Amino acid sequence: MKFNMREVGFSTELEYGELHVSGNEQYGFRPYQLMVSSIAVCSGGVLRTILQKKRMLVEDISLTAEVTRNEKEANRIEKIQIHYVIKGKDLAHDKVEQAVELAKKNCPMVQSVKDSIEVTETFEIVE
Repeated sequence: MKFNMREVGFSTELEYGELHVSGNEQYGFRPYQLMVSSIAVCSGGVLRTILQKKRMLVEDISLTAEVTRNEKEANRIEKIQIHYVIKGKDLAHDKVEQAVELAKKNCPMVQSVKDSIEVTETFEIVE
């Protein structure tokens, strides 16, 4: 990836379009937002794939990510709590729980930060 300096921040051209990154939200995505998004969405995508492979009928998955940052240490991300809301029919709690654990172990982004950012997951099933 090649990034070009802009007046405020940097940008890069990707297949989907141009990405603007800046410490100021008026000019682009903040780096921590991209990091949290990458971790949460990667984990959610891996979970979706696992549930599909297990032939579980999932209609929708939404997720929230709560972030804990440490202002005393450069405002670094210390913890991300991901909560999934999984909508589907006849979803067994224990099988979904196993799938969530598998997703954590197989998500490249979670594994990339496992020794520096605590990532925890919870879920609920709705019909």
